[in-house]
Amino acid sequence: MGSAALPGEMLQTSFEDFQQQTSLMTSCTLLWKELSDHFSSLEQDLLKKSEALKEKIKNLDNKTKETLDVLEKREVSIDGTVEQALAKVEERKEAALIAMQKGGKEEFGDGEDGVLLKLRSFCTKMDSAGFWKFVTVRKKEIDALRVKIPLALSDCIDPPKFVIEAISEVFPVDKRAEKTERTNDLGWACVLILESLIPVVADPVLGNSRPVVTPKVKETAKEIAATWKESLEQRGGIENVKTPDVHTFIQHLVTFGIVSKEDADLYRKIVVANAWRKQMPKLAVSLGLGDKMADMIEELISRGQQVDAVHFTYEVGLVDKFPPIPLLKAYLKDSKKVANSILEDRNNPGKAAHLAGRKEQSALRAVIKCIEEYKLESDFPPETLRKRLEQLEKAKTEKKKPAAVPANKRTRASNGGPMPPAKAGRLANAYVSSFPAAPTFVRSPSHGQYPTGVPPYAYERSAAPTMYGSRSPPAVRDHYGYPPEEAAPPLAGSYPGAPINYSAYSGYGNGLVPGYQQAYYR
Repeated sequence: MGSAALPGEMLQTSFEDFQQQTSLMTSCTLLWKELSDHFSSLEQDLLKKSEALKEKIKNLDNKTKETLDVLEKREVSIDGTVEQALAKVEERKEAALIAMQKGGKEEFGDGEDGVLLKLRSFCTKMDSAGFWKFVTVRKKEIDALRVKIPLALSDCIDPPKFVIEAISEVFPVDKRAEKTERTNDLGWACVLILESLIPVVADPVLGNSRPVVTPKVKETAKEIAATWKESLEQRGGIENVKTPDVHTFIQHLVTFGIVSKEDADLYRKIVVANAWRKQMPKLAVSLGLGDKMADMIEELISRGQQVDAVHFTYEVGLVDKFPPIPLLKAYLKDSKKVANSILEDRNNPGKAAHLAGRKEQSALRAVIKCIEEYKLESDFPPETLRKRLEQLEKAKTEKKKPAAVPANKRTRASNGGPMPPAKAGRLANAYVSSFPAAPTFVRSPSHGQYPTGVPPYAYERSAAPTMYGSRSPPAVRDHYGYPPEEAAPPLAGSYPGAPINYSAYSGYGNGLVPGYQQAYYR
């Protein structure tokens, strides 16, 4: 007969069973909570994805509706557009016949009206060669031509074909047998004519976003672009091609609407290499590089081209991401460092001082112009920069003043004038001038190479963000890195160079440039 369990043992067994049940309940509770959280998370993800999908569908519906509306407008207006085009062709044909009957005996004045009438005469007769010669000898009148050429091109029977024929002498390949230094660079004329064609071929409904060019002419334009790209290897690549030639190529693509997505890397390389050109920010957008603009701006900053970077930021609305004020101050700092490094050349101190002065003056002018263009005076007052620029110009002027000629004891008996040195008569063809020798000026490169990125410039007071930049000297004496006018230190070498106009966008005048269309792919 088994012994009966003691009450203590029964209590211990019951307690252990209770602990096991409690542990099991706790595990079940935690597992349930994990499963509940997991399913809640899945539900939230599904809701978010559903909302995102609905938003995409909505945007797609809106874009589809907009596209259908545009197509409907084009379909409705196509008959009227064709009638207008036929009437215009007939009108131009009659005008051309009348002009041909006159045998080119028309007389035009030299005034603005005469220039426009002459341009119209070339366009009416489709005399592209005469048109080209007439334009290329009037570079000084580029601002007036920018206004008149679009009006004249409207009289052409086929404006796109006329423009291609007009610039064919130098683009895509320069076919001239004889070239002179004065007429060698005609890229400005090519760009001017191509820009002037944009408003002439704008779609009546869609505007500049799609140029109205016949398929045959567009195919010819594509062949020209292909020929130009093939010639790059023969000329040593993009880096060895002149900027006006590169600019003509890009403007050709935009004007005729033949931008290709496959060549996006080539376009990016061209734009970055020629970013200092005035029209490059707008052209970059027209080339479809908008989504790559942030990376391009960072590359420009790393190359020391902060001023160019500022123009790009304003063109694409990235001012918040790339504040302009720090960029401009960094540009000043870099430029001053480069100027100081130039002054370290002890072999030719006069030339070094001249180049250093030009470098700093160019940077100051570029930053001042940028501040004025984008209305940044409140965040970056340019008065200190102007004072520094005046100091440099004053130093150059004093350096250029001729030294006083000491009185010579040897005087002519006839008029009491100064006698030449005693040994002068012994030299063959000796000539003694009473005027001091003219100073030798060393031409500064239009776009020097800047050093790579430098840490931000420290200032005693905080400054609001800026744009286009240059770099300034390591010794900071006031808010902008330049000493007060009354405490200006003596200038090393006195910077004897003549003042130059800093032109970050040298080229084709200051006239208004026609608006560029967004990239259009065919």
